[in-house]
Amino acid sequence: MKIERVTGKLSLRRTIETGTEEQRRIVQDIIQHVRTQGDEALKMYTEQFDQVTLDTLLVSPEEVEAAYQEIGEEMLSILREAAANIREYHERQKRESWIMTKEDGTILGQKITPLDAVGLYVPGGTAAYPSSVLMNVIPAQVAGVKRIVIVSPPNKQGTLPAGVLVAASELGVREIYKVGGAQAIAALAYGTETIQPVDKIFGPGNIYVALAKREVFGQVAIDMIAGPSEIVVLADESAKANEVAADLLSQAEHDERASSILVTPSMKLALEVASEVKKQLEQLPRKEIAAIAIERHGAIYVTETLAEAVEVVNELAPEHLEIMTSKPMNLLGQIRHAGAIFLGRFSSEPVGDYFAGPNHVLPTNGTARFSSGLNVEEFVKKSSIIFYSDQALQEHGKKIAALARLEGLEAHARAIEERFK
Repeated sequence: MKIERVTGKLSLRRTIETGTEEQRRIVQDIIQHVRTQGDEALKMYTEQFDQVTLDTLLVSPEEVEAAYQEIGEEMLSILREAAANIREYHERQKRESWIMTKEDGTILGQKITPLDAVGLYVPGGTAAYPSSVLMNVIPAQVAGVKRIVIVSPPNKQGTLPAGVLVAASELGVREIYKVGGAQAIAALAYGTETIQPVDKIFGPGNIYVALAKREVFGQVAIDMIAGPSEIVVLADESAKANEVAADLLSQAEHDERASSILVTPSMKLALEVASEVKKQLEQLPRKEIAAIAIERHGAIYVTETLAEAVEVVNELAPEHLEIMTSKPMNLLGQIRHAGAIFLGRFSSEPVGDYFAGPNHVLPTNGTARFSSGLNVEEFVKKSSIIFYSDQALQEHGKKIAALARLEGLEAHARAIEERFK
């Protein structure tokens, strides 16, 4: 890993992937084809992109049963425990509708209503993501969403990963479709003969999935345009180099574009971690992916002081932040920008990815400066409630009409004044 001394602000220029003109055109064509041809288009694209011919898109009960046999009792028990932890955490995020009454009889409030239907895109490719099923479905259920749909690209055998199917089944999700890519996003947005449309789409994917989500936004809501995974470790001389290196590599193995960064005031730790990363990298099954990520997007920033290191972290605004210092709690209040904060050497990032309870769907590309991780509020909408009494309108009506005329909206003013006649 490259080591760089930092004496001032970083000169960071993040690039948000918007795709090429050709990629955007391909996605637009796919969406239009799905809108007009429905299931026929989904099956055609599945054969073209996933090299498998499907008779039906819906996952069958037999496929789910086979997945249970494959995964085994021990893993099933672990999934159930993780799901319970995630549900317990998200239950605390739930908000209720509220009403307030004023002395003049005015009633104001806010009505919290869950979305009717949401869709979850679960990526295929080089890894399976049952944890993403848990992290997306559970907050939706806590919010009260009744219809939850999962789409995911099938493998060449025409099936989905056992872990994904079991996780979905354990949560009671029955609408699971074997379709991926931009065509799956189009189906969720506009519907086909088999897949009814949803109100909001969640989940990451490749560049074509991201571009498709951009295209359908407005027809439906979307969660975010997810960028590559990121980890920043803030550490002092008390940190153990082998543990820091292991945590950096835990993100590097995700994707060739993943970012793994150490920020420390200790040059000694920096050199030790660089050596450890090189050593541990050779032992990883996904070392080719991780090596490219470390080479292109890995870095060690060495600052003069711990306070300067904190400022670098805030500038980076990472998706995942680990604080591995002698007194990590003392720094918590100084962190302004991070998707998730892991405190102390025993809080390795995968603890949050899989088991602790907080959501692992987090803002990337520096968007932790202004956004939050996935939570229950993403699955609800809020309606304001207004009941104005006669007394209140008599008291405030002239002021309301005056504000309307200030904006040049005479009909607004007269709508109030009609009630005084």
